[in-house]
Amino acid sequence: MKKILLLIAVVLGATTINAQEMYGEATYMSKVKMDNSWMEGDREMTPERRKRIEENMKKMTEKTFVLKFNRTESTYKEEVALEAPGQGRGFGGFLGTMLAGEKYKNVTEGMFVEQRDMMGKTFLIKDSLPLLEWKITGESRKIGNYTAIKATATMPSGEFDWSNFRRRRGENAEEQAAQKKKDSIARANGDIEEMFEKPEEIEVVAWFTPEIPVQHGPDVYGGLPGLILEVNAGNTTLLCSQITINPEERDEIKPEKKGEEVTQAEYDAILKEKMEAFRQRGRGGRGGRGGR
Repeated sequence: MKKILLLIAVVLGATTINAQEMYGEATYMSKVKMDNSWMEGDREMTPERRKRIEENMKKMTEKTFVLKFNRTESTYKEEVALEAPGQGRGFGGFLGTMLAGEKYKNVTEGMFVEQRDMMGKTFLIKDSLPLLEWKITGESRKIGNYTAIKATATMPSGEFDWSNFRRRRGENAEEQAAQKKKDSIARANGDIEEMFEKPEEIEVVAWFTPEIPVQHGPDVYGGLPGLILEVNAGNTTLLCSQITINPEERDEIKPEKKGEEVTQAEYDAILKEKMEAFRQRGRGGRGGRGGR
């Protein structure tokens, strides 16, 4: 552990001057391990439809993002806009109307700005960055050409972080039988989300390199003494596949300004209301069946 801390101190001390003018771009690949067990036991779901759903979910969760950063600021944005799954009917069609724009972070001020579109309306979420209590371990490994050091933390699970939802399971035979009946009703009504529960907290494992002395990382993650190259948070993995430091052409790093300004809590409340309205409309027009 002492060797790891010494490595961090030496690298940061040797690169302080260069860090003042540092600019870099890092590409990350995202992958989410989704729980597809809700499709099991659905007698009306054909193998073709299940395959189509699984392919759409894979497209929705496997994406490429680019992090652009200087010493104190960064922007994080999806590189290629993929076709939204579940076009038209169903809950997937509703989710397809929610598009994430660019996320700007300022580690000095401890704030972020994220642009999001919801059903044709643009919002500008402005709020504080999550404060993670990182614990730096003595473990290190190579990621590409960089020495990466392991750090761990816990954080609250986001209310709408679908990747961390898990199937409700009974602890005994009686509870399992009761849950099976509830699942059957939820599936028939098209309320698939009712079959899942959300953990209160998730474990975050990050690998950062002090060889790039900035406190940035993908998505909301950061605050470590070096660029985060890999994050494993719940069922989501973000892995850096390419890094460019101080290229000749540089983009200006600044927050988006278009959209109705809200806090994260205010945005979540609006989203929750829209989701409930969508479900109610769906229940009124399905005649008891879940959008098949």
